[in-house]
Amino acid sequence: MSDVGHARDEVGRARYAVAAVFAVHGAVTGSFATRVPWVQDHTSVGAGQLGFALAFTAFGASCAMPLAGRISHRFGSRTALRGLLTLWTLSLVLPSFAPNLVTLCLAMFTYGATAGMADVAMNALGVEVERLLGKSIMSGLHGMWSAGALVGSAAGTLAAHLGADARLHFVLASALLTVLGLAACSRVLDLQAEEDEEPPPRFALPPRSALLIGAVGFCAVFAEGASLDWSAVFLRDRLDSSAGLAAASTTAFMLTMAVARVAGDAVVNRFGAVRTVRAGGMLAVLGGVLVVLAGHPAVAMGGFALMGLGIAVVVPLCFAAAGHAGPNPSQAIAGVATITYTSGLIAPGLIGGVAQATSLMVSFCVVTVLASGLAVFAGVLRTAERGGRTGVSPQAAAVPEPRP
Repeated sequence: MSDVGHARDEVGRARYAVAAVFAVHGAVTGSFATRVPWVQDHTSVGAGQLGFALAFTAFGASCAMPLAGRISHRFGSRTALRGLLTLWTLSLVLPSFAPNLVTLCLAMFTYGATAGMADVAMNALGVEVERLLGKSIMSGLHGMWSAGALVGSAAGTLAAHLGADARLHFVLASALLTVLGLAACSRVLDLQAEEDEEPPPRFALPPRSALLIGAVGFCAVFAEGASLDWSAVFLRDRLDSSAGLAAASTTAFMLTMAVARVAGDAVVNRFGAVRTVRAGGMLAVLGGVLVVLAGHPAVAMGGFALMGLGIAVVVPLCFAAAGHAGPNPSQAIAGVATITYTSGLIAPGLIGGVAQATSLMVSFCVVTVLASGLAVFAGVLRTAERGGRTGVSPQAAAVPEPRP
């Protein structure tokens, strides 16, 4: 086999390794989400206090994500990802051992900080693999995250059904996911910074390019957060659906997003990032209109499904565009991730506030208007097309030799 063939094989293996890392990251999130009621009971906090503690997750992520680029610069991509992912999988156990609100806030801050740093590191590596392959893979990687989250949530649902103590559940899940994560990290590309390359700053404001790209991600994540947290409530309170049918709407939304992300790379490679996001924005708007006008649960569920289909590939493409937009992919990705995390943090509360002042129908009018921004501002993702889909020659993609 030639050196070129060997190099291309290395990139191919690295693609699947990064996909496994995304799945492990998602499985941690899915595992925790299913046991939040247990954590609430164990710490004896009310709904408002629980919401306050959970906000520390996004706060921790936003504070720590800018550090990921510096860590990768210092230790190399493989070692950095191995360490950050391990910290993330191990942090799963912390919330279950928190005895009160203060310790739960500290646990959630750590949980969010390690999640955010690992998120930036794996997305930056995914962007690099995408560049070397010369075709879109980020949507599929995020699809693997969604698949991992579904597997983790399924296991957590079973544990909750069996009445298992979340401390035991989290310790076992953490141990298994740590082993799987370390195995996956051993096959990712080991990219090292050049000797004369300046390290990224510990903390820095997102570059202007990241702000524009992050605004598109903000719209998508706002719609995602609103749909995940409020779709079941919408069906129950506005359409008098049963609890089971209301819950099924949320599950259907998650499945739609997962399937669309797995299939999204083929669409992006065929039509490009800009046209894909524009079409997705129009689907999301159509879904929002159906939700707002729904007089029957089936119509609302169809609307939420269309919304999930429309926004599924937006965040992966935003990360890809950020990674191709400047000389420091980690810094740009951290900037976009901070904006999208912020959107996910404020969306549920803002939807609830608008609903309390007016109605849930008005809340989802707001979501629909924001979703229209995807179609209007999709052009800022054109860098993803240049860098990920058409900007790499086969010769360049065939030489991913790690620098010593």
